[in-house]
Amino acid sequence: MRLKNVKGAKERIEISKYLIKDPVSLKGKYKTLFKNKKPIHLEIGTGKGDFLIGMASKYPDINFIGIEKYDSVLVRAIEKIDELELDNIFFIREDAFIVDEIFDHEIEKLYLNFSDPWPKERHAKRRLTSPIFLKKYDTIFKKEKEIQMKTDNRKLFEYSLISLTNNGYVISEMNLDLYDDMVKDNVPTEYETKFVKIGKTIYRGVFNKN
Repeated sequence: MRLKNVKGAKERIEISKYLIKDPVSLKGKYKTLFKNKKPIHLEIGTGKGDFLIGMASKYPDINFIGIEKYDSVLVRAIEKIDELELDNIFFIREDAFIVDEIFDHEIEKLYLNFSDPWPKERHAKRRLTSPIFLKKYDTIFKKEKEIQMKTDNRKLFEYSLISLTNNGYVISEMNLDLYDDMVKDNVPTEYETKFVKIGKTIYRGVFNKN
Protein backbone atom coordinates (compact mmCIF):
# COMPACT_ATOMS: atom_id res chain seq x y z
CA MET A 1 0.00 0.00 0.00
CA ARG A 2 1.39 3.36 -1.02
CA LEU A 3 1.81 5.82 1.82
CA LYS A 4 0.36 9.29 1.50
CA ASN A 5 3.02 11.94 1.97
CA VAL A 6 2.33 14.36 4.83
CA LYS A 7 3.83 17.76 4.21
CA GLY A 8 6.20 18.86 6.97
CA ALA A 9 6.04 15.47 8.74
CA LYS A 10 9.82 15.17 9.20
CA GLU A 11 10.12 18.65 10.71
CA ARG A 12 7.19 18.11 13.08
CA ILE A 13 8.63 14.81 14.28
CA GLU A 14 12.09 16.22 14.90
CA ILE A 15 10.88 18.92 17.29
CA SER A 16 8.84 16.49 19.41
CA LYS A 17 10.10 15.70 22.90
CA TYR A 18 8.84 12.16 22.35
CA LEU A 19 11.32 11.42 19.55
CA ILE A 20 14.62 9.73 20.44
CA LYS A 21 16.91 11.51 18.02
CA ASP A 22 20.07 9.40 18.50
CA PRO A 23 18.90 5.95 19.64
CA VAL A 24 22.23 4.22 19.03
CA SER A 25 23.90 6.45 21.63
CA LEU A 26 21.46 5.13 24.24
CA LYS A 27 22.18 1.46 23.58
CA GLY A 28 22.30 -0.31 26.94
CA LYS A 29 21.28 2.89 28.76
CA TYR A 30 17.56 3.31 28.13
CA LYS A 31 16.83 3.33 31.85
CA THR A 32 18.51 6.74 31.94
CA LEU A 33 16.08 7.99 29.30
CA PHE A 34 13.06 7.11 31.42
CA LYS A 35 14.84 7.97 34.68
CA ASN A 36 13.48 4.82 36.36
CA LYS A 37 13.95 1.05 36.48
CA LYS A 38 10.52 0.07 35.18
CA PRO A 39 10.37 -2.65 32.49
CA ILE A 40 10.71 -1.54 28.88
CA HIS A 41 8.42 -2.90 26.17
CA LEU A 42 9.09 -2.36 22.46
CA GLU A 43 6.78 -2.25 19.44
CA ILE A 44 8.29 -2.56 15.97
CA GLY A 45 6.18 -0.94 13.29
CA THR A 46 4.21 1.29 15.61
CA GLY A 47 2.22 2.95 12.81
CA LYS A 48 -0.01 5.81 13.91
CA GLY A 49 0.46 4.86 17.55
CA ASP A 50 -2.99 3.69 18.67
CA PHE A 51 -1.70 0.50 20.27
CA LEU A 52 1.40 1.87 21.96
CA ILE A 53 -0.29 5.02 23.24
CA GLY A 54 -3.19 2.91 24.50
CA MET A 55 -0.77 0.61 26.32
CA ALA A 56 1.21 3.50 27.81
CA SER A 57 -1.99 5.07 29.09
CA LYS A 58 -3.25 1.80 30.53
CA TYR A 59 0.03 0.65 32.11
CA PRO A 60 1.87 3.61 33.68
CA ASP A 61 4.30 1.25 35.47
CA ILE A 62 5.73 0.08 32.13
CA ASN A 63 7.90 2.09 29.75
CA PHE A 64 7.13 1.86 26.03
CA ILE A 65 9.17 2.53 22.91
CA GLY A 66 7.86 2.37 19.35
CA ILE A 67 9.95 2.04 16.20
CA GLU A 68 8.52 3.36 12.93
CA LYS A 69 10.49 4.22 9.80
CA TYR A 70 7.93 6.28 7.87
CA ASP A 71 7.66 9.99 8.69
CA SER A 72 4.16 10.32 7.27
CA VAL A 73 2.93 7.59 9.62
CA LEU A 74 4.92 8.43 12.73
CA VAL A 75 3.83 12.07 12.65
CA ARG A 76 0.27 10.94 13.43
CA ALA A 77 1.46 9.13 16.55
CA ILE A 78 3.44 12.19 17.60
CA GLU A 79 0.37 14.40 17.19
CA LYS A 80 -1.69 12.08 19.38
CA ILE A 81 0.87 11.81 22.16
CA ASP A 82 1.42 15.55 22.26
CA GLU A 83 -2.15 15.91 23.49
CA LEU A 84 -1.76 13.38 26.33
CA GLU A 85 1.52 14.34 28.04
CA LEU A 86 2.56 10.80 28.98
CA ASP A 87 5.99 10.26 30.53
CA ASN A 88 6.40 6.53 29.80
CA ILE A 89 6.57 6.51 26.01
CA PHE A 90 9.05 7.46 23.29
CA PHE A 91 9.38 6.86 19.56
CA ILE A 92 12.30 6.02 17.31
CA ARG A 93 12.27 6.85 13.60
CA GLU A 94 14.39 4.07 12.17
CA ASP A 95 14.39 0.86 10.16
CA ALA A 96 13.80 -2.24 12.29
CA PHE A 97 16.75 -3.96 10.66
CA ILE A 98 19.15 -2.13 12.99
CA VAL A 99 17.21 -2.96 16.16
CA ASP A 100 20.25 -4.85 17.49
CA GLU A 101 22.31 -1.67 17.12
CA ILE A 102 19.81 0.28 19.22
CA PHE A 103 19.19 -2.00 22.22
CA ASP A 104 21.38 -4.28 24.32
CA HIS A 105 19.63 -6.74 26.66
CA GLU A 106 17.10 -4.23 28.02
CA ILE A 107 13.74 -5.09 26.41
CA GLU A 108 11.32 -7.32 28.34
CA LYS A 109 8.55 -7.68 25.77
CA LEU A 110 8.31 -7.17 22.00
CA TYR A 111 5.10 -6.42 20.09
CA LEU A 112 4.74 -7.14 16.37
CA ASN A 113 1.34 -5.87 15.27
CA PHE A 114 0.11 -6.21 11.69
CA SER A 115 3.61 -6.33 10.27
CA ASP A 116 4.17 -6.27 6.52
CA PRO A 117 3.68 -9.91 5.42
CA TRP A 118 6.14 -9.66 2.52
CA PRO A 119 4.15 -12.36 0.68
CA LYS A 120 6.71 -13.17 -2.04
CA GLU A 121 9.04 -15.97 -1.02
CA ARG A 122 12.13 -14.08 -2.16
CA HIS A 123 11.27 -11.40 0.41
CA ALA A 124 10.80 -13.84 3.31
CA LYS A 125 13.95 -12.61 5.08
CA ARG A 126 12.32 -9.19 5.48
CA ARG A 127 9.49 -10.57 7.61
CA LEU A 128 9.83 -9.48 11.22
CA THR A 129 9.55 -13.09 12.39
CA SER A 130 12.20 -14.43 9.99
CA PRO A 131 15.27 -16.17 11.49
CA ILE A 132 17.34 -13.09 10.58
CA PHE A 133 15.23 -10.88 12.81
CA LEU A 134 14.83 -13.48 15.55
CA LYS A 135 18.61 -13.62 15.86
CA LYS A 136 18.68 -9.84 16.27
CA TYR A 137 15.96 -9.98 18.94
CA ASP A 138 18.08 -12.40 20.99
CA THR A 139 20.45 -9.50 21.72
CA ILE A 140 17.82 -6.95 22.74
CA PHE A 141 15.90 -8.97 25.35
CA LYS A 142 16.85 -8.52 29.00
CA LYS A 143 16.32 -12.09 30.22
CA GLU A 144 13.39 -14.25 29.15
CA LYS A 145 12.22 -13.41 25.66
CA GLU A 146 8.56 -12.68 24.91
CA ILE A 147 7.10 -11.79 21.53
CA GLN A 148 3.44 -10.94 21.08
CA MET A 149 2.08 -10.65 17.57
CA LYS A 150 -1.23 -9.85 15.93
CA THR A 151 -2.01 -10.07 12.23
CA ASP A 152 -4.88 -10.43 9.79
CA ASN A 153 -2.64 -12.41 7.42
CA ARG A 154 -3.05 -16.14 7.97
CA LYS A 155 -0.03 -17.09 5.86
CA LEU A 156 2.21 -14.76 7.84
CA PHE A 157 0.85 -16.18 11.08
CA GLU A 158 1.52 -19.75 9.93
CA TYR A 159 5.02 -18.78 8.78
CA SER A 160 5.66 -17.11 12.15
CA LEU A 161 4.52 -20.15 14.13
CA ILE A 162 7.03 -22.31 12.28
CA SER A 163 9.85 -19.77 12.38
CA LEU A 164 9.46 -19.00 16.08
CA THR A 165 9.16 -22.61 17.23
CA ASN A 166 12.11 -23.63 15.03
CA ASN A 167 14.13 -20.95 16.81
CA GLY A 168 13.42 -22.09 20.36
CA TYR A 169 10.19 -20.23 21.16
CA VAL A 170 7.28 -21.91 22.91
CA ILE A 171 3.70 -20.96 22.08
CA SER A 172 2.22 -19.64 25.32
CA GLU A 173 -1.04 -18.35 23.86
CA MET A 174 -2.65 -18.66 20.45
CA ASN A 175 -5.90 -17.19 19.17
CA LEU A 176 -7.09 -18.14 15.69
CA ASP A 177 -9.90 -15.61 15.98
CA LEU A 178 -9.05 -12.95 18.54
CA TYR A 179 -12.47 -11.35 18.67
CA ASP A 180 -14.24 -14.67 18.95
CA ASP A 181 -12.00 -15.66 21.86
CA MET A 182 -12.47 -12.26 23.55
CA VAL A 183 -8.98 -11.90 25.00
CA LYS A 184 -9.00 -9.83 28.17
CA ASP A 185 -7.45 -6.35 28.11
CA ASN A 186 -6.79 -6.36 24.35
CA VAL A 187 -5.63 -2.93 23.10
CA PRO A 188 -6.36 -2.57 19.35
CA THR A 189 -4.20 -0.97 16.69
CA GLU A 190 -5.66 1.38 14.08
CA TYR A 191 -5.47 -1.40 11.45
CA GLU A 192 -7.12 -3.84 13.82
CA THR A 193 -10.08 -1.56 14.40
CA LYS A 194 -10.62 -1.17 10.65
CA PHE A 195 -10.21 -4.86 9.91
CA VAL A 196 -12.64 -5.97 12.60
CA LYS A 197 -15.28 -3.60 11.23
CA ILE A 198 -15.14 -5.31 7.84
CA GLY A 199 -15.19 -8.80 9.36
CA LYS A 200 -11.55 -9.85 8.99
CA THR A 201 -10.20 -12.54 11.30
CA ILE A 202 -7.42 -11.42 13.65
CA TYR A 203 -4.75 -13.94 14.64
CA ARG A 204 -2.77 -13.52 17.84
CA GLY A 205 0.13 -15.37 19.41
CA VAL A 206 2.34 -15.04 22.48
CA PHE A 207 5.73 -16.72 22.26
CA ASN A 208 8.33 -17.22 24.98
CA LYS A 209 11.95 -18.34 25.02
CA ASN A 210 14.33 -18.72 27.95
